[in-house]
Amino acid sequence: MTTKKMFIDGKWIDAISGQTRDIINPFNQEVIATVAEGNEIDTKAAIAAARKAFDQGDWATTPATKRGAIVCTIAEFIERDKEELAELESLDTGKTVEESRVDMDDIAGVFRYYAELADKDGGELIESPIPNTVSKVVREPVGVCGQITPWNYPLLQLRGS
Repeated sequence: MTTKKMFIDGKWIDAISGQTRDIINPFNQEVIATVAEGNEIDTKAAIAAARKAFDQGDWATTPATKRGAIVCTIAEFIERDKEELAELESLDTGKTVEESRVDMDDIAGVFRYYAELADKDGGELIESPIPNTVSKVVREPVGVCGQITPWNYPLLQLRGS
C-alpha cells in the first residue's frame, strides 16, 4: 500500500517528519490507507501556502457568477462519483454504504444551494430549505481557515468551508 501524501502549495509531499499514520476501517479494523502524518511545521507551511493562494490567486478576483458555476461543478462531480465517494466514506467512517449514498446526495445538494447564492446581493434574505428559516447572504471573506472534522461525517464539513 502506498502512502498518501499531503497536498500543500500545489504539490503532493511527505510529512516533514517522515511520519505516517494508518487509517483504520472502524467496522472491521482493517488498514485502508496509510497517510502522511503532518505536524506543526507542515501545518504552518499549509497555512502559508493557502494564505498566498488567497492573496495572490485568481479566486478572489473571479466574478461571483463564475465562482458559483465552479461550486456547482463540484456538486456535479460528487453526483457523478457518488458510488465511489460513498464507498470511501463508508470505509473511513464505518457507516453503511447506503447511509453514505444519502450523505453524498446531501453534500451535493448543499454545494448546489451555495452555488446558487454566489451571485445574490449581500444582505439579501434567502429562503432556506429548512422549514421556517431563512438565510442571510453577507459577503465577508474570512480568508484562510482550517478544520478538525468529526469522525462520523467528515466530507459534509468540507462543504461549509
